[in-house]
Amino acid sequence: MKIDTTTVSKFELGRYLGKWYEIARFDHPFERGLEGVMAEYLLRPDGKITVVNSGHRGSPTGPLRIARGKAKMSVPEVPGRLRVSFFLWFYGDYNIMELTEDYGCALVGSRTDKYLWILARTPEVSSTVLDSMLARARARGYDTSKLIWVKQ
Repeated sequence: MKIDTTTVSKFELGRYLGKWYEIARFDHPFERGLEGVMAEYLLRPDGKITVVNSGHRGSPTGPLRIARGKAKMSVPEVPGRLRVSFFLWFYGDYNIMELTEDYGCALVGSRTDKYLWILARTPEVSSTVLDSMLARARARGYDTSKLIWVKQ
């Protein structure tokens, strides 16, 4: 089954900026073994976005690991599609596919089914919001049984 990576139809970057907690993710090498993961997005004077990802090795109180990068709007006509780089000019997809009306929870993926994140403004989300995000991810073709639940 092909996954649906369509981004949100409306997106306000200013409301998306700030701190996000990683609630769940698919496994991938650059976050493997990290708990207490957070991302912070800050607008730069040049219009790009500073990205600061942090997480603790092994447990929410383990050694802190920080990765700094940058992001930019990929195609201004496509809301919620960003490109993120943590190394020189190599950019990866960052598709905001679902977003609660209050910008409190987001479902983020890429062009492939290898990446999926559930992010929230708080370390925990209500079961109603979480169930909704999981249902939306499944409806898009993602295998949510592969999600790793992040300890905060």
